[in-house]
Amino acid sequence: MDTTQLLKGVLDLAVLAVLDGEDGYGYDVVRRLRAAGLEDVGDASVYGTLRRLYAAGHLTSYVVPSVEGPHRKYYGLNPSGRAELTTSTKTWTGFADTMAALLAGEQVAA
Repeated sequence: MDTTQLLKGVLDLAVLAVLDGEDGYGYDVVRRLRAAGLEDVGDASVYGTLRRLYAAGHLTSYVVPSVEGPHRKYYGLNPSGRAELTTSTKTWTGFADTMAALLAGEQVAA
C-alpha cells in the first residue's frame, strides 16, 4: 500500500498532534513526525500543512532569533487548533476502528 496517499489524508491531524505537545518550527515538526514513525513525510508537505493550518486560524506563530542561521518561525496550537485536534481525533479513531473491524473480518454495524 502506498503510504504517501495515507499521509495526505492524515497529515493535518499528525501535525496538530505533534504541536499539541510542544510548539515547533517547520523542520522540527518534520523531524518529530519522522521520529514518530512517519518516515515518508516530505518537508514541503509539512511546510504547506503548517501554512494551511495557520491560514485556517488553527495555529499561532512567532519568530525566534537563531544564532546558528536564519530566524525560525515557530507554530503552536491555539484554542481553534485544539478544537480541530479533538474533532479530527474522534473522526480518525472512528475510521481506524471501522477499518480494524473490517480487516479482522468482523461485521460492521450500519
